[in-house]
Amino acid sequence: MTSKVYSKQIGGTHYKDMKIQPSEFINKNKLLFAEGSAIKYICRHASKGEVQDLEKAKHYIDMIIERDYSHIESWTEGYNRRKNKKERCPHN
Repeated sequence: MTSKVYSKQIGGTHYKDMKIQPSEFINKNKLLFAEGSAIKYICRHASKGEVQDLEKAKHYIDMIIERDYSHIESWTEGYNRRKNKKERCPHN
């Protein structure tokens, strides 16, 4: 059951019609700031910020990747490196 605090929204109504408000999901799952912000922007893009909200979500996801996975080569980096290596190889 949702507590009273989550039934109140200050400024706008873009969360009020959701079955579970992003803030409730974020708090109950004890998510970090960047994860919570990405979820918030993804949830509200259709009713508030459109593409700009999705760009914001992507920005927070990039922060998470840099924070938690900077030591791992990304899929695109590995793909590009292998592709460039094949292009330079005279046998392919």
